[in-house]
Amino acid sequence: MLKRLLAALLVLVVPAAVLPGRPAQAAVVRAGSVWHVVAPGETMRSIARAAGLRMADIGRWNQIVPPYPVHIDETLRLAPPAVQLRDWRTHVEWVTPAMVNWDPADRCPVPPAALRKVWVSYIDLQGAYHDGSIVVHRDVVTRVQKIFFTLFRWRYRIMAMAPMSVNMPGETDMGIVTAGYNCRPVGGTDVWSEHAYGTAIDINPLQNPMIRGGSVSPGGGRAYLNRNSYKIGMIHAEGAGRAFTANGYFWGGQWRSLKDYMHFSVSNR
Repeated sequence: MLKRLLAALLVLVVPAAVLPGRPAQAAVVRAGSVWHVVAPGETMRSIARAAGLRMADIGRWNQIVPPYPVHIDETLRLAPPAVQLRDWRTHVEWVTPAMVNWDPADRCPVPPAALRKVWVSYIDLQGAYHDGSIVVHRDVVTRVQKIFFTLFRWRYRIMAMAPMSVNMPGETDMGIVTAGYNCRPVGGTDVWSEHAYGTAIDINPLQNPMIRGGSVSPGGGRAYLNRNSYKIGMIHAEGAGRAFTANGYFWGGQWRSLKDYMHFSVSNR
């Protein structure tokens, strides 16, 4: 099954095209830089030229083969890695009540039996390989695997995924975690959030905050309010966001009443 899934996903390619009316603010590529986040209009050739490097070397360090495609929001390593990234992998587990702190008194709309824990490989902000998990509804398991395979192949960086005791020991702020299921209502209402159904995903909340009026959540996300910039972990519609929207998810970054840049859901809520 995994081989069929990987073969199907390899058709997803997004060129680093320039969107009209939206000037990119990419990080300046300098000789000696360690990382570079791909912005619209950039190619492997232009990045290599600016960094004073060879395309073949950047390709080898990032395990990208000719013709060296790059993707918006991809973080390229501009120096040799200490170790090569392992191959992406995934598997799925049934969810027990204990895994999600299930309490019948909460009257959550989806029982644990309808949920699955999906394990996927990801690359953290420092370029290290991890296996992380995300709990989602069983109906979206395959598309979630496709999404995270695409993000991995595009070398998109994810700050943290569960289990945090393994992937980021000592970190207590769960607000930075890329996650799915959470039995809670929409903030300030008594309406169930799409997270309570297991059909929404929040990715890199710190780098992709929610903005409602003058409020920014999480607060540290204020450093990422300029959405025309391209920094590690940020997500853009023409970049890593395509991994989600190509698989039937809607993006909260395109809402009008508020902007929820971390949020993707199958219902657009």
